[in-house]
Amino acid sequence: MIPVAMVNATDLTVVLRDEPGGLARVAEVAVTAGVHLRGLAGFTGDEHGFVHALVDTSDVAAVTAALKQARIKVADSREVLVVPVGPGGLVDVMRSLAEGNVNVDLAYTALGGDRVVIATDDIYNAREALT
Repeated sequence: MIPVAMVNATDLTVVLRDEPGGLARVAEVAVTAGVHLRGLAGFTGDEHGFVHALVDTSDVAAVTAALKQARIKVADSREVLVVPVGPGGLVDVMRSLAEGNVNVDLAYTALGGDRVVIATDDIYNAREALT
């Protein structure tokens, strides 16, 4: 059994221009809105920055409104699982999901590096596979 550490977690997909300061701006807007970013992953491509920001589900409305006010686009939001992993634990998590026939769409570590954020279109079976 692998415990799911954080329920009520949401991944926001934020789209920015690919320029210096974008990540700082997202973090600043979130903090100013009273929202704690619990994880973050950023990528660039086609002159855009794509940020996956992990927040508590209860904070989604506040951070989305604050980002919109700052003219920062939130392209998507979805429920994710946040699973603790120790040394070698990522293998166990991913193997359990594979054995449960769950396809992982997105995975990144939460701040602190001891938890992995998992997005899938099959959240119910993912949760079952990990318990």
